[in-house]
Amino acid sequence: MTKPKTKTVNDFSRCLDPLDMDATLIAVIEMSQSSWLVAGIVPGVERQPLKKLAIDEHALLSLLNRWRAEAEKQGHRITRIAVAFEAGHDGFWLARWLAAQGVEAHVIHASSVAVTREHRRAKTDRLDTELLKRAFLGWLRGERGHCKMVAVPTLAQEDAKRPSRERETLVGEASRIITRVKAAFVRLGIRGFNPKLKAAATRLETLRTPEDEPIPPNTLAALKRDLERHQIVKKQIREIEQTRLHVLKQAPEKGPHAMVLLLARVIGVGVETADMLVQEVLSRTMRDRRAVGRYAGLTGSPDESGAKRRDKGLARSGNARVRHGMIQLAWRFLLFQKDSALAQWYRQRTADAPSTRKTLIVALARKLLIALWRLAREGVVPEGVRMRPAA
Repeated sequence: MTKPKTKTVNDFSRCLDPLDMDATLIAVIEMSQSSWLVAGIVPGVERQPLKKLAIDEHALLSLLNRWRAEAEKQGHRITRIAVAFEAGHDGFWLARWLAAQGVEAHVIHASSVAVTREHRRAKTDRLDTELLKRAFLGWLRGERGHCKMVAVPTLAQEDAKRPSRERETLVGEASRIITRVKAAFVRLGIRGFNPKLKAAATRLETLRTPEDEPIPPNTLAALKRDLERHQIVKKQIREIEQTRLHVLKQAPEKGPHAMVLLLARVIGVGVETADMLVQEVLSRTMRDRRAVGRYAGLTGSPDESGAKRRDKGLARSGNARVRHGMIQLAWRFLLFQKDSALAQWYRQRTADAPSTRKTLIVALARKLLIALWRLAREGVVPEGVRMRPAA
């Protein structure tokens, strides 16, 4: 049903296959949580059809086949069906399902579609489909700048990211619980009690306020529930960490596991950080080091117009988890890898200008990410970096 892809390097800013408008059925989908609005460009049919569907992939496929039959009835033999929709709440399951049915499916990066800059612009699903059609059509023609596509991961690749992301959520939940408990103690005037202890819940009844009063019953019950919830969250975090270590031991050479174990050998990089980096960015096919920096959002965002020249700071257009993790790792890297070339580069540039430390830590994070990318992909150890012995 679709033409084979050109055998070359992927470029998500433009299509590398030639577009034959007389043999290509083009469709875009504006997706919501209650319905889909499908707009098409059908060869030989002057009108551009627009159809609202319930959320049903089989009805969508039937609609595409019906439009294909209309085109062939007008004498156009359809050899390619190209469908696109914006990345969003529904994820990538529809793109994978369409690809399994022989339909060429693309997922558009939502922020890459240009919109009018009017203060109060009209916005409806119908108008959104028109924008998507123009952007997708320009992308199919091979023109840069119309929109950018998102790499569609497999179900296994999506699932591999879940432990790291779930652990991040649980760590945040544990921190919020402890903060709430400490705030309650401060409100009661109780100091010097560590709520992170395992026996903290059983010792609550022995605590006294400065007025030598016990903790009020409702507050005591709420604190006990919070501490019990904290223990459950900590247990779940340990289960995730133990499961990850078990999987790495069972299949150390399988897929990205070898990259994780290699990065974990770098002193200052733990298994959790290594797994996050591998699953989020290092296991992806990147064109060059600039693409690695852009994906993490560790590049600048210049603002130039006429004589005005300024930089608005980090682009923040990439993967926020990678960006936050790399900035934290950069600070840790200075502590554990003092003799490395990257740490010396940072110290030389900040020795006489302490005020630039926070600015240059972003540059260090970008350089470090590229160095880890080369280590994971090519086995090139960064200059001066100390490694743990292989297990």
